[in-house]
Amino acid sequence: MAIGIYFSAAGMSAAKYDECIKLLKKAGAGNPAGRSYHAAFGPKDNLMVFDVWTSQAAFDKFGKTLMPILQQLGIDLGTPAVMPMHKVILPAPKVTSPGKQAKGTASRKKR
Repeated sequence: MAIGIYFSAAGMSAAKYDECIKLLKKAGAGNPAGRSYHAAFGPKDNLMVFDVWTSQAAFDKFGKTLMPILQQLGIDLGTPAVMPMHKVILPAPKVTSPGKQAKGTASRKKR
């Protein structure tokens, strides 16, 4: 079952958040399996995070990489709010016709 997780870490600045994202990418967890959606929002000195995960197990696996990074940065997430998802609506993927290519991407034959 998909879950939504809301984090409201006291004093998570944009700088700390950006560093966390950088360290997650470096650890190979920039786009973890099982995370469907991620958003960071709020004032730059107190960001909050909302994620959608395919399951609690997927989030728990990511947590093994995330938690040491948060600890290193001095970020205490407190107790996140975890809720079952009722519905997630995403934009429809853009479909391009097979014969159409973006301007400037068509290959040119050398003469």
